[in-house]
Amino acid sequence: MGLKPSMQPIRPEQLALLQGGYFLFTGIWPLVSRRTFEAVTGPKKDFWLAQTVGVLVASVGGTLVLASKRGRVGQEASWLAASSAAGLAAIDILYAARGRISKVYLADAAIEATLVSAWIGLRPGNQGLPNGSVKA
Repeated sequence: MGLKPSMQPIRPEQLALLQGGYFLFTGIWPLVSRRTFEAVTGPKKDFWLAQTVGVLVASVGGTLVLASKRGRVGQEASWLAASSAAGLAAIDILYAARGRISKVYLADAAIEATLVSAWIGLRPGNQGLPNGSVKA
């Protein structure tokens, strides 16, 4: 009994492209429009810090997009994707719960947690491919 085409699991290249695009967008955003970024996320005392994080997040995003386009989403890129999403989710939850950052960051945490779950689902043996293999 195989999966229907509409129910095929996401491939690592697709997930890397999706996360990479999201990271590029959210990373570049504070660099191009402080006004809209702060309108959504709240005012920042040290805006340079938001820009620094943005550069790093965009760098990870660009790396994931490049790995996806080259068809080379191996263990290193997968770990980079999952660990960065997990770290960002943890920070979002911790500081939103403490009232240090806006509750809107909990929406980002939900997205990040979904990405982490998807990467865990792609681990060998978790996706129903023959021999639990993942094309890397």
